Amino acid sequence: MSLPSVIALSGSLAAPSRTRRLVDQIAAAIGRARPAALRTYDLADIGPQIAPLTARERISAEVAAIYDAIESADLLIVGSPIYKASYSGLLKHLLDLVQPTALAGVPVVLAATGGTDRHALALDHQFRPLFSFFNALTVPTTVYAVEADIEKTGEIRNPDLGVRIARAVGEALGLLETRALAPAAA
Repeated sequence: MSLPSVIALSGSLAAPSRTRRLVDQIAAAIGRARPAALRTYDLADIGPQIAPLTARERISAEVAAIYDAIESADLLIVGSPIYKASYSGLLKHLLDLVQPTALAGVPVVLAATGGTDRHALALDHQFRPLFSFFNALTVPTTVYAVEADIEKTGEIRNPDLGVRIARAVGEALGLLETRALAPAAA
């Protein structure tokens, strides 16, 4: 039996970034809870390859592999800094070229970073509807962090953030298990 594929997307254009550190913390928590094939794509690295795309035709093999990984994931972690009350434009552009049915039934952990707590609702008002379009299963608990919540080393300063990560991971793994036990569609 193969390990479930967990794909993490960090939607920040900066490197290093709080968003990447948060996504890494969530991925590490999944890895501690259950063996999985974890892979992270950071827009700070792949953005220059994604930005000029207008369609999936004639893309490089490297970019095609990124889309294949996203579309075949058993579980997604999607994080973005909040810009103007929403996810990053390049993250949206990346997702615009994902096949509309590819994420149906896939559990998704939603995460974001921002300057103040005022932006936390963007996860429910912006991220959740985007993944609803794909018929993905967003976990009930979202993970939001401000600068004071995460050390530059990636360690979590705010114990409440650690609790939210643990809850979101538990929900995601529960959905993953349920999906694995469901009979295959005819």
